[in-house]
Amino acid sequence: MSKLRNKETDRLFEAFMTLKNVDEFYELFEDLCTVKEIKDMTQRLQVAALLSKGSSYQKVSELTSVSSATISRVKRCLDYGTGGYGKVLERLEEKK
Repeated sequence: MSKLRNKETDRLFEAFMTLKNVDEFYELFEDLCTVKEIKDMTQRLQVAALLSKGSSYQKVSELTSVSSATISRVKRCLDYGTGGYGKVLERLEEKK
């Protein structure tokens, strides 16, 4: 079980599940997060997508301007994490 799991975090994630469209996500995330936090999460998902398609660290760095430390962290999550990136990326591909 996640070290983060508690009633308050469950409530946060349940709040996300009440959102009905991208516009509502923008409204909540702009209130909840800083612009930098949103951009960082956006970049991490982009890095995960590139790595999952076989891009090299150098190519990912060139395309995203993300540090090698961030690329390594995302790669570790893809390889040894909980599967969250993989699940989301697969679902995004299915929507195409």
